[in-house]
Amino acid sequence: MTEQTKAQKLAWIGAMAFFMQTLDATILNTALPAISKSLNESPLEMQLAIISYSLTVALLIPLSGWLADKYGTLTLFRLAVCTFILGSLLSACAVSLNSLVMARILQGVGGSLMMPVARLSILRTVPKNELLNAWNIMAMAGLTGPILGPILGGWLVTYASWHWIFLINIPIGLLGIIVAGTYMPNCKAQVNKLDWVGFIIFAGGLVGLTLGLDLIAENFVSKNITITILSLGCICLVFYYFYAKSQEDVLLPLTLFQIRTFRIGFFANLFIRLCGSSIPFLFPLMLQIVFHYSAEITGWLMVPIALSSVLLKTFIARILTVFGYKKTLIYSACCMTIIIATMSLLNQHSPIWQIILILIFYGATMSVIFTSINTLTICDLEYHNASSGSTMLSVIQQVGIGIGITLSSVIVNLYRTFLPETPQQLQQSFSYTFLTSVSFGIALIVILFRLRDNDGEHLQKHNVENKNGSA
Repeated sequence: MTEQTKAQKLAWIGAMAFFMQTLDATILNTALPAISKSLNESPLEMQLAIISYSLTVALLIPLSGWLADKYGTLTLFRLAVCTFILGSLLSACAVSLNSLVMARILQGVGGSLMMPVARLSILRTVPKNELLNAWNIMAMAGLTGPILGPILGGWLVTYASWHWIFLINIPIGLLGIIVAGTYMPNCKAQVNKLDWVGFIIFAGGLVGLTLGLDLIAENFVSKNITITILSLGCICLVFYYFYAKSQEDVLLPLTLFQIRTFRIGFFANLFIRLCGSSIPFLFPLMLQIVFHYSAEITGWLMVPIALSSVLLKTFIARILTVFGYKKTLIYSACCMTIIIATMSLLNQHSPIWQIILILIFYGATMSVIFTSINTLTICDLEYHNASSGSTMLSVIQQVGIGIGITLSSVIVNLYRTFLPETPQQLQQSFSYTFLTSVSFGIALIVILFRLRDNDGEHLQKHNVENKNGSA
């Protein structure tokens, strides 16, 4: 089997894990009313089923790299998928909110490990010049999962039953276990004694930040409690920074940030999510609340994002070969910023074809920017720091999405509070929120200008050779 074939097989394994993880994070939202009715619970209480999952993921992500090094990527990946499948099965069998929450926690244990371990396996075994192609395959799953989740959730609840939103994970997970047994190596590395102090501090910070963001978004507890939880999370993360600077062999070493491409990619990842990751949350909300589109039509209008992002994947390697990483990322960030600014111009009278066109360009742009920044972030990691680098990338992606969605929700509500009460107020609130997101896009462009023209060239070697060979 050639290196290219092995890379593709590993990438498809990672794609299965990524798809299950992203699908599960969004599919539940549309089904909550049906589940609450079936379990005789208030719909407001059902948010515990979502929060319990996100908190478990935040708690255990920091351990993923250390566990993979100690027990092997294949062993841990299989265990993670099995745990996720079991959690899905128990969620489908839940007869009360408490049993559903416990099953979701079990799902979160598996979900926290699946993607970081799959990514680490690729980092450890796939040559640098095959990394871009492998990441393309995985990124397709990550972009389509959040789009298909609400559509699939609504369809299953309407035409089948809410139980199927969990049962759908079982065949996908079993296929992933079988394929992983054939193609995924059981990579291990020498590990030091687990840094329990660092884990408790860092995981505590992530849990506090995640819970605080969830509470802001859901708005079902007092603001004082929410601010206290958020503050404790931030304090823990700051404390971890000083702890990691003064200790050796910490769980997640700060020496990763001495790698220039990792450092730039890490912060660029955060601002990409602050600017662009809130759109799949904000845009459907605007279509339903302001434009009065039905949930079904809104769901189908999100499909162009997934389709354009998947279709463009085949051209990303060629784009990077022609323009290089720096120019590609800067141009993509500019396009993303302009597209989001254009969303502020939409109103109730905007024709559907304009909305579809904007979403097509948004999906294509996000496809390019996600694949480019993620491969560049990990391109200079070595074998010894691959596990911690993969973990940190998972952390910023997990936290960044939460911050992006929560911040956009807060901004919308602030504009609604301060704008004069007129029939156009709600539309203006969304328009101004899109324009506010543009400021994060401008900050992202400033960060990307710190890249060098030759950054990522070793990732494109394979594509250049293929082009020359075909010539």
